Amino acid sequence: MLERNIFLPEAIEILERSMINRALEQHAGNQCAASKQLGIHRNTLQRKMQEFGLGNGRVRRKPATRAVRTKKKKSPAA
Repeated sequence: MLERNIFLPEAIEILERSMINRALEQHAGNQCAASKQLGIHRNTLQRKMQEFGLGNGRVRRKPATRAVRTKKKKSPAA
């Protein structure tokens, strides 16, 4: 890489990108399993995927929860 004038930050990016790609391929896109194999947190993997433009570009999120209804108090029997 020195012969091709690739500096350290760019070399690190190339290595990270290829390792993330390979881990995602091995685990069929399963981000949780890929992050465990890489030894990084899943959120870090998602951030790096977005940074490098890997994956489908979307982070899968849980659906929003519905507002919790309050139960009406039963009136005492007369």
